[in-house]
Formats: sequence, structure tokens, C-alpha cells
Amino acid sequence: MTQTNRRVFIGRAVAAGALMGSLRSQAATHVEDTDEQAVALGYKHDTNLVDKAKYAKHEASQHCANCSFFQGAKGDEWGGCAMFGRKHVAATGWCMAWAKAPGS
Repeated sequence: MTQTNRRVFIGRAVAAGALMGSLRSQAATHVEDTDEQAVALGYKHDTNLVDKAKYAKHEASQHCANCSFFQGAKGDEWGGCAMFGRKHVAATGWCMAWAKAPGS
């Protein structure tokens, strides 16, 4: 192996390591039902588990995936939410900030 090839190899190895570290640090954590913000907003991972007596305006058809605050792509199981900062919510979840997404 020539010195030039070694430099290229080492440079690529360092870049790959940095990329892997970056991807690991960007992995979003999921909101837990017990998180302070989640409790305050009545968030549940499953819209069917929402306390209907406490949240009378809740409907079973409302879930994070069809909310205007959901930042995931169609079909994603988890996605970002404007209400929870960097944490992800379940597409099947619900909280009292739910607002119908345009076109859904």
C-alpha cells in the first residue's frame, strides 16, 4: 500500500467513525407516558388508553400521526413533535394539544 493510499484509508476511517458517532448522538429518545411534559398534556402512547372522562373532547380517530404537530413521515411509528422538543412520540399516541393536520 502506498503512502497516499494509507492517507486516504485513514481519512475515510476517521470520517466514518465521526459519522457513526454523530448518528448515535442524533437518535431521538421517546417520550414516556410518565415524563413531566407528557403528564401535563395527558399524553399516551396509545390513543385508545386516553382517559375519556378526563378528556371528553378526545375521539378515537385522533392520534399523533394525523396531528399538525407531528413531524414524522407518513407510515413512521415514531416521529418528532413540536410539543415535546427533541423527543419522539408514537404515531398511535395522543395528547390534549392534538390539532387536526391539514389534509387529514
